[in-house]
Amino acid sequence: MSGKIYGYVRVSTKEQKEDRQMDAMREFGVQAKHIVVEKQSGKDFLRPGYLKLVKSMAPGDTLVIKSIDRLGRNYEEILEQWARLTKEKKIAIVVLDMPLLDTREYRDLTGTLIAHIVLQLLSYVAQTEREFIHQRQAEGIASAKALGVQFGRKRLPLPDGFEDMAEDWCFGRISAIQASKELGMSRTTFIRRAEEWGLKEGLLKKSAGR
Repeated sequence: MSGKIYGYVRVSTKEQKEDRQMDAMREFGVQAKHIVVEKQSGKDFLRPGYLKLVKSMAPGDTLVIKSIDRLGRNYEEILEQWARLTKEKKIAIVVLDMPLLDTREYRDLTGTLIAHIVLQLLSYVAQTEREFIHQRQAEGIASAKALGVQFGRKRLPLPDGFEDMAEDWCFGRISAIQASKELGMSRTTFIRRAEEWGLKEGLLKKSAGR
């Protein structure tokens, strides 16, 4: 099959390195100017680099990826993209880690069937692995929260005199506007932190309108 050879390299985050994939591309013979590197999740195919690459490719070109999960991690969408590339755009695909998934070679009916089965299996594994990672992340966050670990932006320390002001506000002795001015806080922040403090101390909580 004639045409240009392109490589697609993907990592999920900016912190991840693409060195091994790049080495594999160079070893295969893909020119650096024809390698697209993208740092984005594989949950879907709405990736600027990938979409631009596919649009630029012509019938007879070859797309090289190191493994099927570098193409994506959504089972149904991987199968759809594979069919779009190979059947509609007439682009060959080479999966370096799985020689059976090399559409450049002539294949008889048995070979085509085996490749189809392997593609479905690997696509399924890619998606289930992604779902398992998300499950472990959710479980880890839940466990950390149960141990008192706080996520998100670190809160600023409360100013001196906050507890006295919060208590006065909880019992209606001072307004939220007066208290926030005295403490140098925004009214919204004062109310939120005062309500949290009041609940913790078991005091009567005023409404946000005070």
